[in-house]
Amino acid sequence: MPDETGHGSRARQGLAIAGFVLGLLAVAAAILLALGTWQGFVRETAPELLDRPGGPWAVGCVLGLVTLGGAFGGSRLGDGPSGRPRLRRMARGTGAAVCWVAAAAPGMYLLEALPGKNCSSYKTSCQYIPGTGGALLAYLLTAALLGRLCFRLRGARAEARGARERERLRRLRKKGKGKSRGGRQR
Repeated sequence: MPDETGHGSRARQGLAIAGFVLGLLAVAAAILLALGTWQGFVRETAPELLDRPGGPWAVGCVLGLVTLGGAFGGSRLGDGPSGRPRLRRMARGTGAAVCWVAAAAPGMYLLEALPGKNCSSYKTSCQYIPGTGGALLAYLLTAALLGRLCFRLRGARAEARGARERERLRRLRKKGKGKSRGGRQR
């Protein structure tokens, strides 16, 4: 119960600050645990994945395709109209977030397979995994070249759609149906 000096409210503020700091520490611990788990997963799976004949290039190409698919899906789901029901908007937003995570994960996987910058080479978690450089190169080439191709195709389709719409409006104006009321009176 607060008294006239306000000591009760100070105790409550102190508890709120302590709770906030503990919450931040819990979030930081969760992030570090997730990053450590991710690094362990990459260090266990990458050698087996890249050790096959043609493995690094094939893995790089497949991961590049996964990145393109995730980016395409994320952009398609994120561009939805805003006048939809709330549940549908939330579902589209969640789907877009999952797609963008799927687009970012392959690049993070390959970067995590590279040796650490400030890491001793005698540690097993820091050693170079053979084939990582080729996989990263194939990943970058696949994502860049096919991404550029998809971007150009998407732009060409939008331009063709715009040209069809302009032609349709031109034909309507020619018949006198595409003019505004003020334009018809002239």
